[in-house]
Amino acid sequence: MAKAIALLSGGLDSTLAILVLLRQGIDITAVTFLTHFGCDISDSSSCSKNPFPAAEKFGFEVKLSHLADKFIEIVKSPKYGHGKNMNPCIDCRILMLREAKELMGMIGADFIVTGEVLGQRPMSQRRDTLNIIDREAGVKGYVLRPLSAKLFHETAPEREGLVRRELLYNFSGRSRKPQMALARELGLTDYPAPAGGCLLTEPNFSFRLRELLDHTPEPSLNDLRLLRAGRHFRLSPACKAIVGRDERENGVIESFADAESYLFRVEGAGSPVALLCGAGSENFIPLAASLCARYSDARDLAEVEVTVTRGRNALIVTRDGLKGNIHHASQIAENIFRITVPPAGKELLEGYRIEKQNKKDCSALSVMDHK
Repeated sequence: MAKAIALLSGGLDSTLAILVLLRQGIDITAVTFLTHFGCDISDSSSCSKNPFPAAEKFGFEVKLSHLADKFIEIVKSPKYGHGKNMNPCIDCRILMLREAKELMGMIGADFIVTGEVLGQRPMSQRRDTLNIIDREAGVKGYVLRPLSAKLFHETAPEREGLVRRELLYNFSGRSRKPQMALARELGLTDYPAPAGGCLLTEPNFSFRLRELLDHTPEPSLNDLRLLRAGRHFRLSPACKAIVGRDERENGVIESFADAESYLFRVEGAGSPVALLCGAGSENFIPLAASLCARYSDARDLAEVEVTVTRGRNALIVTRDGLKGNIHHASQIAENIFRITVPPAGKELLEGYRIEKQNKKDCSALSVMDHK
């Protein structure tokens, strides 16, 4: 029996490509490549509780492989450049196919399967680009794209009789109607609506990532994960404040606190959680408290009392360690104190906010700002 490694994103096209070959009796091992910038399949709030319902229904194996630092490096400096934002689509695909080639050798597979459709994506799914990708990955002739196969030259598995070419397809372009019809034919009913699963294609996230890499060329995993949540403010080259926008984000932001960071909240009012982190954070406590107050329900008051906690594994903080224009500070526990500050004004927000500005109004706050 012929064996194949299939790249599975969890979307409609990659799932259909697998089902088309399962129908021909091909033994499929699917691999899903994880990055720091895609949908976290462990997070049921952002993905299906069962991220691979088709695997369970149709009976094929899914392996997970995290690209980790290999992917970070191509994001920072892709050979074939970025797309409209920070997405290194061509280099990303090359990396995934190289990894799939290694796995193919490990399990004795005969070829690689992808769900790519000719002309569907302007950067990475053009005929010339696909040829470059296959060549650079060292898999030319061994990547079968079942949904568009009849629009390409025969691949090795077709020539060798492992796959019947007449049972493959000639889909092209951006319409999903042919795929949806095929899904009905194959009994595939549970698949996600079309959407950009890669955060690197999103303008605001990409802007934050560029800004982070400008200040921190070797970001930590926490630095990258924090980019997904809250409003971000650059207080110094080494220090940032992140302010939550809802309760879910408050929980996410709070989970990133460590012994060196500070958490802020306005008690007795609807309030975000704000995180202050980075070298020299103690110098920006009043400013971070003011930002927290600005986004709380107490924003219209002249002064707001903000509770400050020194991280999860808290260290002792006293008033002597605080710098800046603090109207009042009182210690209420060895790691918790309160300060009174005026809520931040619009000019202050605009001066520190990490945002992709509206071209029509460079002073406008990010569309992500709901307050």
